[in-house]
Amino acid sequence: MSILIGIGVVTTITTFYLGRRGWQAFHKVVGITPGVLTYQDYHAPLSSAAVSWQRLKLDQKHLKNVPEHQLRQLQRIDEKVNRYEVYQKELQQQNITPVATESQFVLHKMLHIRLPEMLASYHQLTTINTSAKNANHERNVEASELLQKVLNNIEQRLDNLLEQIEAQHLQSLRVMNSYIDSHDS
Repeated sequence: MSILIGIGVVTTITTFYLGRRGWQAFHKVVGITPGVLTYQDYHAPLSSAAVSWQRLKLDQKHLKNVPEHQLRQLQRIDEKVNRYEVYQKELQQQNITPVATESQFVLHKMLHIRLPEMLASYHQLTTINTSAKNANHERNVEASELLQKVLNNIEQRLDNLLEQIEAQHLQSLRVMNSYIDSHDS
């Protein structure tokens, strides 16, 4: 009788262990980690408190009055800045000193100095309550349009920079391919 109970306990523990290992293997195959995955609904309304930044250092209180579409654009900009800075770090790890162009310098200054300053000014302007409601509304509309122009400019510069990097690497591959083809015969 005790042998049957022992076999039952061992079978139960083995089944549980193998089931758990199989479940973990399944999650590994599909690329998720149990307990770590957080679902992000990209269609849900975005709030400034819920936004996390990878590279940009922006004051959360300056983002309170920024419209949702501009917050989403700021997130896209942050993702592109992250890709660019990861590329720069990879170059440094390969002992390649990246050459900074004027456009990269200007973009860096816009991202890390001017953008936070503009968001602070936008925040100040949108929180000021004046007695003239119509004038206040017109100023807020103009401020939003100006902020949108700056965000579009920054995003366009980032897109151009990332496109230049891709074109540069594609050209390097073409040159290497041409070199190999010329030495084949």
